This record gives sequence, C-alpha cells and structure tokens, in this order.
Amino acid sequence: MALNEVKMEIGRSAEAAAAKIKAEADAEIAKIIADADAQISVMNEKEEKRLKDDIARLERQELSSADLEGKKIVLAKKKEVLAKAFDEALSSLENAPADKKLAQYKMMVASASKLITNPKAYLAECDKFTASDLGVSSVAVDCRMTGGIIFESEDGTLEVDMQYRTILQTIWDREIKSISDILFG
Repeated sequence: MALNEVKMEIGRSAEAAAAKIKAEADAEIAKIIADADAQISVMNEKEEKRLKDDIARLERQELSSADLEGKKIVLAKKKEVLAKAFDEALSSLENAPADKKLAQYKMMVASASKLITNPKAYLAECDKFTASDLGVSSVAVDCRMTGGIIFESEDGTLEVDMQYRTILQTIWDREIKSISDILFG
C-alpha cells in the first residue's frame, strides 16, 4: 500500500503543481488581456481624437472653401455691376443731346488750347460739329471714335486724347474705390 500512497501523493502533488501552473498561466493570460485591452483602449482614444481632428479640419476646409467661393461670386457680381455702371455712364455721355455735347466740346477745346495752339480736332462720325462751332483749325472724322475729341497740333507731333472713354476710364481707375464704396457701401 505504501506504493499506492506514494503514487497518489505524486499524483496529488502533480495535480497541485498543474493547478498552480494553470492558475499562474490564467493570471498571466488575464494580465496580458488586460494590458492588450488597455493598449487597444489607448489606441482607440488616439484614433478617435485623430478622426475628430481630421473631421474638424475637413469641416474648416469645406467652410473656408465655400466662403471663398461665395466671395468669388460676390466679387464677380460687383465687377459686373461696376462694368454696367461704366458702360451706362459712357453711353450717357456719348448719346447726350448735341447742344450739351457742343458745350462739353467747347470746354475741351479751351482746355486743350492751353497745350496746343489752334488744334485740329478729330470727332466721331455721329458728331456733326464744324471747326467754327468748336473754335479749332479743322475737324476730321475718325470712324474708330464713339464720342469726345482728339486734338492734334498742326505739325502732328502733339496729340491730346479727350475721348469720353479715355476721360471716363482715367477717372474710373483713379476713383474705383470711391465708386465701389458708393455702390456697395
């Protein structure tokens, strides 16, 4: 019987050792799983933060892009309104009644005469003024003109451009900020 008891004792000892090893292994597995879960949790938190940051960045980019596109549309419309205002102002000058144009042209002659004595005047085809009407040496028609006068010295070396388009464009370029403020506030 002693051999059986030794066998049983060895068996119990082996089972106890196996149970202890299994318990240690289970504890180690639980620790590894807990560590892995903690690492996964940290990784998930980092990934969620990165994802939220990316979403916020993309939203800011989209808003910025939409804002920029909106500004482009508004700017295009403002340019369109300004171009229309310029064209209407030019048309108003070019299509003024003959008596009003004659008065304007005489002021232009007086101004140009300070630079050119006895100038020659070039007019648009629609203007039917004579040299004596304007007080110049001669009048010629320039089919490229639409309104206003170009003055030229007798020897052709000096020219003063007082076409409505030229005058209006000069004023327009100089005063575009003020014009824009008046139109758009």
